[in-house]
Amino acid sequence: NEFGEYDETPESTAIQIEEFLKEELLNIVGGCCGTTPEHIKAIADVAKKYKPRVPPKIEPLPRYSGLEPLTVFKGSNFVNVGERTNVTGSAKFKKLIKEEKYEDALTVARHQVEGGAQVIDVNMDEGMLDSEEVMTKFLNLIASEPDISKLPIMIDSSKWSVIEAGLKCVQGKSIVNSISLKEGEEKFKEHAEKVKMYGASVIVMAFDEKGQADSYERKIAICKRAYDILTKDVGFQAEDIIFDPNILTVATGIDEHNNYAVDYMNAVKWIKQNLHGAQVSGGVSNISFSFRGNDRVREAMHSAFLYHAIKAGMDMGIVNPGLIEVYGEIPKDLLERVEDVILNRRQDATERLVEFAETVKNKGMEQVKDESWREEKVQTRLTHSLVKGIVDYIEEDTEEARKLFDRPIQVIEGPLMDGMNVVGDLFGQGKMFLPQVVKSARVMKKAVAYLLPFIEATKEEGAKPKGKILMATVKGDVHDIGKNIVGVVLGCNNYDIIDLGVMVPSEKILETARQEKVDIIGLSGLITPSLDEMVHVAKEMEREGFDIPLLIGGATTSKVHTAVKIEEHYKRGQAIHVLDASKSVPVVGNLLGDNKLDFECQIKTEYKNLREHHFKNRIEKPYLSYEDAKKNKLKIDWKPEDIVKPAFTGIKVFENYPLEDIAEFIDWTPFFRTWELAGKYPDILEDAVVGEHARNLFNDAKSLLDKIIKEKWLQANAVIGLWNANTVDEDIKVYKDDSRKEVDKVFRMLRQQSKKSTNVPNISLSDFVAPKETGLNDYIGGFAVTTGIGIEKWLKKFQDDHDDYNKIMLQALADRLAEAFAEQMHKKVRTEYWGYSKCEKLNPDELIKEKYRGIRPAPGYPACPDHTEKTTLFEILDAEKNTGIKLTESLAMYPASSVSGLYFAHSKSKYFGVGKIGKDQVEDYSKRKGLSMKDAERWLAPALNYG
Repeated sequence: NEFGEYDETPESTAIQIEEFLKEELLNIVGGCCGTTPEHIKAIADVAKKYKPRVPPKIEPLPRYSGLEPLTVFKGSNFVNVGERTNVTGSAKFKKLIKEEKYEDALTVARHQVEGGAQVIDVNMDEGMLDSEEVMTKFLNLIASEPDISKLPIMIDSSKWSVIEAGLKCVQGKSIVNSISLKEGEEKFKEHAEKVKMYGASVIVMAFDEKGQADSYERKIAICKRAYDILTKDVGFQAEDIIFDPNILTVATGIDEHNNYAVDYMNAVKWIKQNLHGAQVSGGVSNISFSFRGNDRVREAMHSAFLYHAIKAGMDMGIVNPGLIEVYGEIPKDLLERVEDVILNRRQDATERLVEFAETVKNKGMEQVKDESWREEKVQTRLTHSLVKGIVDYIEEDTEEARKLFDRPIQVIEGPLMDGMNVVGDLFGQGKMFLPQVVKSARVMKKAVAYLLPFIEATKEEGAKPKGKILMATVKGDVHDIGKNIVGVVLGCNNYDIIDLGVMVPSEKILETARQEKVDIIGLSGLITPSLDEMVHVAKEMEREGFDIPLLIGGATTSKVHTAVKIEEHYKRGQAIHVLDASKSVPVVGNLLGDNKLDFECQIKTEYKNLREHHFKNRIEKPYLSYEDAKKNKLKIDWKPEDIVKPAFTGIKVFENYPLEDIAEFIDWTPFFRTWELAGKYPDILEDAVVGEHARNLFNDAKSLLDKIIKEKWLQANAVIGLWNANTVDEDIKVYKDDSRKEVDKVFRMLRQQSKKSTNVPNISLSDFVAPKETGLNDYIGGFAVTTGIGIEKWLKKFQDDHDDYNKIMLQALADRLAEAFAEQMHKKVRTEYWGYSKCEKLNPDELIKEKYRGIRPAPGYPACPDHTEKTTLFEILDAEKNTGIKLTESLAMYPASSVSGLYFAHSKSKYFGVGKIGKDQVEDYSKRKGLSMKDAERWLAPALNYG
């Protein structure tokens, strides 16, 4: 018609066709094509003999395509999604991509096709990759390979920008993996509408604002909510929706995980019955993560799981099609144990499968004597248990050993110490790593605990150790993970450890040392005031006539500080800095060994040279006067548009914040450093030297973290504040209210004084807040968060169970959660509460790399080295009342798993170190603070450029 539309109704008749041809075609083409009324009538006569064509009704089925179509219909086989072109799941593929060996990477994809994959999953989420660029390049290369590109592509990423980059490349109808309700309905709808616009199908993960669905009830509730939004609000066809109700790991040893596979299958059944047209998928390999390293058991688990899940209605899954066991060919004894776990058929299913897995090789099903060590003599078995960290048989073997000796103490002095000596030697040679050593200590402690009643019954003295060492975290400090690790390592090397805990005053340290007749005192501390306290302990040791070695350790300590500040006050004995646990054994061995005098002489010479070098450098290093440093401040062209008014001013309290939300922000790299495993996460998991140990440690950490979250071991509290503020001279003044007439609190800032290159400013945090004379209303924020409420109960439980490994693991995880909580709160402030970066879209890796506007420096750290500013921060936040965090006399935060700091929003704000400052600035600072010069110098001691 005149609007360019055409009639699709099947009722069109030959008469209508004839009239159309007469009135329209003749007018349009008659003159040029030679068409006449006779021709038209002839066509109409022929058309009268046939019924009008009725367009077929196309059944709404899931349809995907590359160069070739893939239709999933009733009776279709299970759809295998090839998983190996995924950098997060295949170390080989990741290596090829990182080395830009794209041709070889295409071969991996080709092997997936040949292995039976019907869809290719492509994932490029890796911290060291430009994921958008790499995804684009690889998909474009696939498009030029018909034998690969004939298959539909599943674009897999946790970053929407990567997904969209992939959608711009693929031909045919792809699958997006994935979107979820994790960020709320608006973001979910936004992503869904774009997927629909690009003409793709979508996988919806069973996540919502509360986190991952791990129960049947949560799975079906989230899927129903997502289905309704997609079909009713977004206009998605039901057949283009694929749900992933989360295949979670079973056989973890945690009872709450036992029904995960059953819950998944029940959720699949419910979805197929109630969310008509939708498909169901899942990452099959997740089910067997507990058995990483045992491919034979994992293949059997995948096959058995798929057998039952497909019967429940599962349509597709991400699997390695070349590594799936044929269900009917799984040996009956293995199948029975695997299905007991998957179907949760018996309480001891996990234990039985774990035990059986030890007898199964990765290739083939030959029974191997992995437990052949149980047939060795008891001394060998004890050593094996200690080296491998196996607690299963320790009481049984210890009892057998006890019967071989006249006195129970001989078991400790003999086979147990022999085994620990092997552990010590292997650790010293770099053939064992710290997590393994801590597990060995757990075995040793359980053996000793078993023997103690027998030793006490015979009134025997304990086994003679190599030496007795007293360890303590100094007064005012609460951090003790490093100290605990050193204690465990030294204990493994037959040293008797007396651990006084945290916040120990010098009087108690020296009194206990004298009463127990210890051979060495070890001091630990994290915060900078602890350095001063260590100096005090050294002075007291000198005054009271001690001459035993003094070990110094902790994050803020150093060999230079020990040489310059501590050794000079302890002339009778030798103060020595110990870098980490691995260095503690040789240091202590030398201090208590036959070459003690030679070793101490060597240390004294080394420390003397360090002192001379330090004083020489300090004298030669140029500094500006404080006045000149202020003149060279950071000059910002302050503009009204650069300042964003917060959504509120005042404080906001968060009590019992969900740990599962916090866990998503964890930076795992420092976690591995705690255990003295060097490397960046996730690369450390594939490291040639420590990769296997890192993976084992990571699996243990994830298991314990799951338990902490599920059973609510820890409580997370936070308080944030946003206030009206301006800089006045060198101080940041915080006003009581929006009228800005009355000052509530003042943050006193310090400025760099080292001489800079031309045009390089001497920075202070006060530079980042608009000066009052600009007339602009600026703002500052502050926060205090903790994830340590309730930790003492569990630390005591592990200690009572002689389980240092899990005690240290819990402390390390609580610290990581605290840092993650601080990161999450900062994100909320930037995007919501202050809102100066509302459009920020950063993934966790980008957050860890701080690729955002604004900073959150902490009092006591490089940009603000004075811990006393923490007092001002806690007062204005009312932090103790609102979070439960207390400040010690040295201004450490308790619980230790706590973080606090200030928020700065200006785009030019950045982290820096104040460095060393001069006496002229300290004099000015003491007046501004209302402190005596002596007190100011005491708190600022590590930052002074003078003695």
